[in-house]
Amino acid sequence: MTSVVPPEAAPRARRGLALGVLSATGLMTILDGSIVTVAMPVIKAELGFSAAGLSWIVNAYLIAFGGLLLLAGRLGDLLGRRLMFLAGNAVFTGASVLAGAADSRALLVAARFGQGIGSAMASAVVLGILVTLFTEPKERAKAIAVFAFTGATGASLGQVLGGVLTDLLDWHWIFLINLPIGLLTIALAIPALPRDRGLGLAAGADVAGALLVTSGLMLGIYTVVRVEEHGWLAAHTLGLGAVSLALIAGFVVRQATAATPLMPLRVLRNRAVAGANLVQMLALSAMFAFQIIVALYMQQILGYGALETGLAMLPAAVTLGLVSLFLSARLITRFGARAVLLAGLALLFAAMLWLTRMPVDAAYTTDLLPVMLLLAGGGLVIPALTTLGMSNASEADAGLTSGLFNTTQQIGMALGVAVLSTLAASRTTTLSTTGTPAREALASGYHLAFATSAALLLAAFTLTLLILRRPTP
Repeated sequence: MTSVVPPEAAPRARRGLALGVLSATGLMTILDGSIVTVAMPVIKAELGFSAAGLSWIVNAYLIAFGGLLLLAGRLGDLLGRRLMFLAGNAVFTGASVLAGAADSRALLVAARFGQGIGSAMASAVVLGILVTLFTEPKERAKAIAVFAFTGATGASLGQVLGGVLTDLLDWHWIFLINLPIGLLTIALAIPALPRDRGLGLAAGADVAGALLVTSGLMLGIYTVVRVEEHGWLAAHTLGLGAVSLALIAGFVVRQATAATPLMPLRVLRNRAVAGANLVQMLALSAMFAFQIIVALYMQQILGYGALETGLAMLPAAVTLGLVSLFLSARLITRFGARAVLLAGLALLFAAMLWLTRMPVDAAYTTDLLPVMLLLAGGGLVIPALTTLGMSNASEADAGLTSGLFNTTQQIGMALGVAVLSTLAASRTTTLSTTGTPAREALASGYHLAFATSAALLLAAFTLTLLILRRPTP
């Protein structure tokens, strides 16, 4: 196993600084998945993206992020988590500068892919470092609450910040803002994070497994994005979909037979870990896709500008942050992570149902503000899932479990964006061909996406009841 400085040997102030650095990286990586959403109409017009191609601005980041997390987590165990964290932040910061300077579609998508690689390298080891720094249950619960606070608010804050930067400066600054943040994070991480000595590369990294899972995920997302052009039952869709599933199945077989698997299947024997990852994939599919689709609804149907859209999302960021930071740890300690997770999923389900009735002339105070307040449920869901997803992780498997948890998070987000955006676009196209007015056709497509999000959250709620029956000590 990796050798780390015992947590009790690290001064409290140093551990506090380490938590701040880890949380800042979590905020930056989650924020960068959503900061582009309110700027997408401007980027589409300036760089000439098609409606389907536009989703790659988000998905290029999420696919690289989700597809490489397991390999990055394993490399962190081999080379040292501190080194992987620092290298990942450097790659992410450099790719952010490239994205900020992009003047073509290809360069922007390539830079977003580079950001995803850097995010995977840093994020894969964050939770592994955190759970080895904070070992006392009550202290760990508080640390996870702080970390989850940054993740829960990151996506909403990304939309607010994206709107402000796009309106006051231009869209390039939504990426360039990462340069000072990244440099400061690296400077603080060097003295704050405990030095560790990995197992060494001789212990082996499953590169073949990484290629299988990454190519399978990328092909699957590509297939879904092209559905609007080819149709769900077309040979193109079915053929590529079958190849994608075969690659992912090959990854599973590889993990069962490889000498040094990327994701040893033993980690899934823990009922809480397996269940939390499955529930997270469903919940994050709904939550993240919602943030993108509701931003498009406000701009394309209600006529909001980028800044107005960002400010309209501010109550969601505030409520998410307050609940995550001040309530979640106390509620989890008192009632258990499972009960808190169920309550959060119920609130999010109510928010999605509310959106399915939103009219084309929606008023903010009566139609949108209640949804922003109900999103406080995300401030309960993320900390509870983090607690369950990292439950009973040994020091030897901390990096692996962290990588798995982050992987299912990013896969859920990428699949949610691809599937729900495609469903909305297909519904809009179908109605437009029958003579339905443009705004009504768009609204109907978005309503279908919101209804699908509600169904995903209901499935997550049901699985929590069935799989996570017994709270983990």
